[in-house]
Amino acid sequence: MSFTKRIGQVVMSGAMGLSLIGGGTFAYFSDTVNTENTFAAGTLDLNMNPKTVVNISNLKPGDEIYREFTLENNGTLDINKVLLDTNYTVEDAKDDNINDFAKQIKVTLMYNTSSATNQIVETTLYELHTQKPDLTTIFNFVGSTKDPDGIAAGQKEKIFVLFEFVDNGQDQNEFQGDKLKIDWTFNAQTGGSTYHDDTDPNSN
Repeated sequence: MSFTKRIGQVVMSGAMGLSLIGGGTFAYFSDTVNTENTFAAGTLDLNMNPKTVVNISNLKPGDEIYREFTLENNGTLDINKVLLDTNYTVEDAKDDNINDFAKQIKVTLMYNTSSATNQIVETTLYELHTQKPDLTTIFNFVGSTKDPDGIAAGQKEKIFVLFEFVDNGQDQNEFQGDKLKIDWTFNAQTGGSTYHDDTDPNSN
């Protein structure tokens, strides 16, 4: 092989090596696609009708007050439970109360389901103040534990409440002219987490 050919091979080999080291320039095909992903939180919207449950005067021991009200789920998420928070104040007209007026008021709450009316709680207003019952709790059968039923999105449930000024058979004159103001707060809550599978049509 001539000297010229050997020099040519050396030059070509060096050029290829530099090309590999430097990465070189190649022609290629390409394509791209963009995806838009959205995470949107649902809404929890609890409404009550009517807004005022009780507004009555001239009560005496033994009187009962029956009222109905409706809890409405106007949101997009199911309500798993509705907790009732009770606060009250007593206006002692003669400033002579020895006992708490709220201890004289018996409260019975009932929850109307599609099949039956289930008792939620039966207690005094004084005791209810220390509790936070779920107004959507039901009994599945006699002797069972209470399970939440909730209110599905777009649905409503009726609640029945009975107040009784208990006649204890004793002198209750200390409560004459007194006023009892009740503040009820309804706290709606969602249930446990939901797994959204890739095959879920609502997530595709």
